Amino acid sequence: MAELIANIKKFFLVTLWQELPEQTHAIWRGVNNSLRISYIVVRELGKGELNLRAMSLVFTTLLSLVPLIAVAFSVLKAFGVHNQIEPFLLSMLEPLGEKGPEITSNIIGFVQNVKVGVLGSLGVAMLFYTIIALVQKIENAFNYVWRVKRARTLARRFTDYLSVVMIGPVLVVTALGLAATVMNHDVVLSLQSIEPFGTLLLFATKLMPYLMIILAFTFLYMFIPNTRVELMSALMGAAVAGVLWITVGKIFASFVASSSNYTAIYSSFAILFFFMIWLYLAWFILLIGSQVAFYLQHPKLVQFGGRHYELSPRLREKEGIWLMTVIAKQFYQQQPALNMEQLEQQTSLMGETLEELVMTLEQGGFIVELTGDESRYQPAQDIAAIRVSSILNCLRTAEESKLMDVKSMIDAPVEKLLQRLEQAQQTTLGDLSLRDLALGKLKHD
Repeated sequence: MAELIANIKKFFLVTLWQELPEQTHAIWRGVNNSLRISYIVVRELGKGELNLRAMSLVFTTLLSLVPLIAVAFSVLKAFGVHNQIEPFLLSMLEPLGEKGPEITSNIIGFVQNVKVGVLGSLGVAMLFYTIIALVQKIENAFNYVWRVKRARTLARRFTDYLSVVMIGPVLVVTALGLAATVMNHDVVLSLQSIEPFGTLLLFATKLMPYLMIILAFTFLYMFIPNTRVELMSALMGAAVAGVLWITVGKIFASFVASSSNYTAIYSSFAILFFFMIWLYLAWFILLIGSQVAFYLQHPKLVQFGGRHYELSPRLREKEGIWLMTVIAKQFYQQQPALNMEQLEQQTSLMGETLEELVMTLEQGGFIVELTGDESRYQPAQDIAAIRVSSILNCLRTAEESKLMDVKSMIDAPVEKLLQRLEQAQQTTLGDLSLRDLALGKLKHD
């Protein structure tokens, strides 16, 4: 038994991460990559960060659920399809079993009691604030998974969040209505009596709710993180989350059905108890699927075991100068500014490390982010006026500006040596500009 455990441990720690031979079949490569991603995701879950964020989202959801549904109800009422909210809630709360319709009825009752005239302007403002706070917290959780340090700007939050709240319910109801219309069409109904089309249509009808869940998750994975998410990665992550959602939902439904003891202990609070647990599981599953999508989109990180590697001081300077050179060349050749994905390809840096360098250079005033659908960067000033020595100084002292002034305790000989090294570097660099470096015009060549 001990030997078996040792072999399993060796497989996941050593064998799994070894490079496969070139003649390895594509199926085995896919299985190997899936095992790597599964191991990384399980290890990340063990850290507990996703667990904490899922619990935080439960609290925010409880505060924002009624205002969110109230706004969605108002939007759908303008299209005359507001009655679709209750069936949608019932399907989402299906794992709660017999308690699902009761919770749905209570939520609909709360929504119907929300009267804008009674709330007043301050109440309406608070209503929208709770909704925006929920979406912002969701974005922060997804940004953590995608290792994005920069949140949306205030203007983008306002426009993007409101578009989700206003347009999202309409899209969901439209998709459900379209699916129902197609399945009830005369042609489809006539095909049901013809085999094998009848069996296939029956199978498609049973599969439809699961496909809707996967499509909804795909939309969330592509829209919520403040970065570009590829469709295929989002779809695969959504498929994993969808399978987990259905599997965990069925297990949880069995748990609720056999929970008479809990009902006896908690009485009327048992409904809230089960509702909070299901909310936690739902958010946890969503975050797991997002993490799968992240690693599918970043295969380099999978090769490194998903670990974050800090650049050494030497590599920080080297990669920072190279990054500035790439941006300067693009600007000098009057080519479109590069986005983060293109910068990754040009520099071979991975997302989080690249973003840290970009933020350092942006804070130093060397590059600027262009407004648009995605983040693109170009020099913040004339590249002939940017000195390479200034860039190096920015890369070296980026963290120093965040610390309090500390009185130097270095001995005089050491201080003098460091000053000589700095003077030697200044002599070597002279007035070398970023433009000269980008064009390869080094003065001492």
